[in-house]
Amino acid sequence: MAAQQQPLDDVLRRVQCEFIEMPGLRLTPEQAQRLWGLDRTACDTLLGALVDAKFLFRTRDGAFVQSDQVRA
Repeated sequence: MAAQQQPLDDVLRRVQCEFIEMPGLRLTPEQAQRLWGLDRTACDTLLGALVDAKFLFRTRDGAFVQSDQVRA
């Protein structure tokens, strides 16, 4: 089943698990779209929600990393 057909909450949990299971994972929005089979709008919404929740951090170059992996 494609990610777009799954409830967004399920995809959100999957994304969180993948970042937790792969410390140092760093994805551009385009890479995230391909990895999770999302359209651009759904991917932007999901990544934005995870940034708002302080789970992800967006780097200066636009990639996403898990917030606790960001070094001060």
